Amino acid sequence: MPGTPLNIADIRKDYMLAALDEDTVGYDPIVFFTKWFSEAEAAQITEINAMTLATADNNGIPHARIVLLKGLDKADFVFFTNYDSAKGAQISANPHAALVFFWKELERQVRIEGVIEKIAASESDTYFHSRPAGSRIGAWASPQSKEIPDRNILDLNYAKYEKEFSEIDIPRPPHWGGYKVIPNRIEFWQGRSSRMHDRILFTKDNAGSWNRSRLAP
Repeated sequence: MPGTPLNIADIRKDYMLAALDEDTVGYDPIVFFTKWFSEAEAAQITEINAMTLATADNNGIPHARIVLLKGLDKADFVFFTNYDSAKGAQISANPHAALVFFWKELERQVRIEGVIEKIAASESDTYFHSRPAGSRIGAWASPQSKEIPDRNILDLNYAKYEKEFSEIDIPRPPHWGGYKVIPNRIEFWQGRSSRMHDRILFTKDNAGSWNRSRLAP
């Protein structure tokens, strides 16, 4: 009957689209990530660059949210945000992070772990000025993660900065810019039937080389 709640425990899907082996993955996880990303793009998956970003505060408590990948700088995964946000404070306290991509249409997941640091100010400037004007004004108007009395304060702030920057190029706020996750662990997951999934893991050694292994599902 419509409106009848689902039995959550009964929700399941058997994954049967593809397999993943070592010969397919190769020896460079960044090259293979780029291949999978291109295949997700070709499959017309929406928001293919959406990724879960997990950080931890100075008490070790984890926090996660969706952000958008905006660049793959050599081997580093780049996103942009407000440095004064909750995630910014957590990154300052604990510069370790994890990313997860999940492309359900292809039955694929990529997990990335590494250290995180700010990108160069010039790179943040370049990306900021490529954004639509409304998004640039929004970066000034929103005190991200801070408690506000109501929605009206955002509208007032937006109107204020829209007027202030009406006749000049909108500058990048000093509290807004990019981070890069420098990976030391990347895992590729391909769904397989009967939960016998394929998992190929790359870990970076002290010399900066990638070592490959297979994990049990």
